[in-house]
Amino acid sequence: MKKKKTLKKILIAGGLVAIIGVGIVLYIIFKPHRDVQSTPADFNLTASEIVIESLENPDETNNKYLTEDGDSKIMAITGNVQSVNEDSEGNMVVLLKNEEDKAGVECTFTKKTNAHAKSVKVGESVTIKGVYRVAASYDEDFEEYGNVIVEESDIN
Repeated sequence: MKKKKTLKKILIAGGLVAIIGVGIVLYIIFKPHRDVQSTPADFNLTASEIVIESLENPDETNNKYLTEDGDSKIMAITGNVQSVNEDSEGNMVVLLKNEEDKAGVECTFTKKTNAHAKSVKVGESVTIKGVYRVAASYDEDFEEYGNVIVEESDIN
């Protein structure tokens, strides 16, 4: 009789743990994503400012703008459009770069915001809002600069 009560308690506790575990997994899977465009920007910078900052100290820049939970800082970056291209996934990529800068800021748009990027003209000054992902860098092997990467972008 005592074994049945103990087994029953173990089964009930195990069932509760399983239900809580499934609930947590479902919450994580279906958790609403942050709407970058309706959230205020954490930083307002020019393309030159973020490029210079990240080339001088990329680790410090990444620590400043990246977060461990994946919700990296939202930036509004103003600069001159050097190019407008499409990546392999069909997303528009706008490169903000001034002539005197060694690198630029690559702003990758989403399927929802691609149409806005198509209206951008090379040479014009725009402000683009998005999520910071990678600092600019210099690759000694290829002797070239890598751009700052901003994702989930849209014209601000």
